[in-house]
Amino acid sequence: MEEKDKTIEVIKAAMEKEEEAKNSEKSVEDKIDQSTCIDETINDKIKPGKSLLKSSKNKELAAKEEKILELNDRLMRSMAEFDNFRKRSEKEKSQMYDLGVKSIIEKMLPIIDNFERGLDSVKETDKDSPLVQGFNMIYKQLMTTMEEIGVKLIEAVGNEFDPNFHNAVMHGEDEELGENIVSEEYQKGYMYHDTVVRHSMVKVVN
Repeated sequence: MEEKDKTIEVIKAAMEKEEEAKNSEKSVEDKIDQSTCIDETINDKIKPGKSLLKSSKNKELAAKEEKILELNDRLMRSMAEFDNFRKRSEKEKSQMYDLGVKSIIEKMLPIIDNFERGLDSVKETDKDSPLVQGFNMIYKQLMTTMEEIGVKLIEAVGNEFDPNFHNAVMHGEDEELGENIVSEEYQKGYMYHDTVVRHSMVKVVN
């Protein structure tokens, strides 16, 4: 009887150990499942955070690129405005220089006219005199200097009348010349480069 009781106790003890082992395994599995759920929950919370961070960085990058484009556009506009200003300044300086030279030429022309009148009035017998030759050399030097700075004589006699270069003060008839031809020149005209400084004073025939 006692042996049966011992056997029963041994069997119970074995069954209890087996039950404890099963409970222990289940507890471990529950812990693993619980840990997995926690990890998934954390991941679910982290993922939106990463997405928000990435979205925020994209917005910042787009804003920086837009700012760079804006600054580049402003720089290009400023460079274009400066280039236009430089060209205008150069043109204005050139125009001011031309106006100054033209003004001086206009003041010099009466002196040239007087030289020519004086030389034309010299008698044939006096043309070889040192004084006349000296005046003639000064006149030639003056005209050479005028040519060097861009002053040239307007062709008149024998050419067709052109109101852009000639100023007609008389009209006549001449069978030997064609229509609207300059027959005489009373005052020489001059140009500075492509600008008329003084029109030729002429007589036109036919």
